[in-house]
Amino acid sequence: MAPRLQAEHDLSPNELNALEERLDSDNRRKTGRDDDRGLIFVIRDKAERAVGVAAGYSWAGTAELKLMWIDEAYRGRGYARELIDAFIAEAAGRGVRRIWVSSHDFQAPGLYEKAGFERMAEFPGWPEGHSNIVLCKTIAARQMC
Repeated sequence: MAPRLQAEHDLSPNELNALEERLDSDNRRKTGRDDDRGLIFVIRDKAERAVGVAAGYSWAGTAELKLMWIDEAYRGRGYARELIDAFIAEAAGRGVRRIWVSSHDFQAPGLYEKAGFERMAEFPGWPEGHSNIVLCKTIAARQMC
């Protein structure tokens, strides 16, 4: 039977993770780099509930910060900067030269810029009425984004 295309918008996280691992395996094979690792810091309250996270990965001298979030009740206390600083320090310790992040204009591009990230691209209309901004922080001074 030939493969068939079908919509599966509720694909289970386990199956999606397995498919992503297959892609990652191909990427490792094609680049000769198998140093990919999760890079995640969490802030927890006294009840051990996550109230902030900086989550991404490092691979092949690059890191991506994919998820940055602070619970609304904890915003404005410096936790976001703590998370970013920890993410950057860990990435640097792994030999990362560049860290990439994407932030909508209504999120926190200014926060990243204060942490030394530079705007590399802006995509208006993503989502409609707003922009998606891609930023990069160069860790090794001799490297350019």
